[in-house]
Amino acid sequence: MSPVIELVERVDDQDRVLGVVSRDDAIRHGWLHRVAATVCRDERGRFLVSRRAAGLSRFPGYHEVSFGGAVTVGESYQAAARRELEEELGVSVPVHEMVKFLCHGQIGSYWLGVHEAVITGDVVPDPRAMSWVGWMTRAELDEAMQRRRFVPDGQEALRRYLKAHETSSGSRA
Repeated sequence: MSPVIELVERVDDQDRVLGVVSRDDAIRHGWLHRVAATVCRDERGRFLVSRRAAGLSRFPGYHEVSFGGAVTVGESYQAAARRELEEELGVSVPVHEMVKFLCHGQIGSYWLGVHEAVITGDVVPDPRAMSWVGWMTRAELDEAMQRRRFVPDGQEALRRYLKAHETSSGSRA
């Protein structure tokens, strides 16, 4: 069985489409492309946190506070965020874009659309992607980020999310 080639839109520094490339080529050549991520909260305001599976090629065993992946050809950031939540957590919930920025990440630069979702039911994490998931309060998350390895790009997404959340709600998240 041949590997699936994930096609993405190569974009410029203004997020305008330049063409279609494989995600592997985009990463290998440092071409900008689009990624969607979602910060998940519950009705009590806790954050959903995961530990990445040991067999993953990027950041195995690291903790993560956002869920997401590449935006495919012709897909919106919001549609990609919803799709990734269904694939990774088995939930179908509305997502709301909070912020979009040019992320200069650990494996290259890309446009990152950060979303928010409120999850009220159970999640069914994909065991190929995650070895653990759990809910944390903001204080617990802050402490965990000091003690555990978290994906650096996810930390930046969280910082931008919290800033956008504070701006939109007029209060601290």
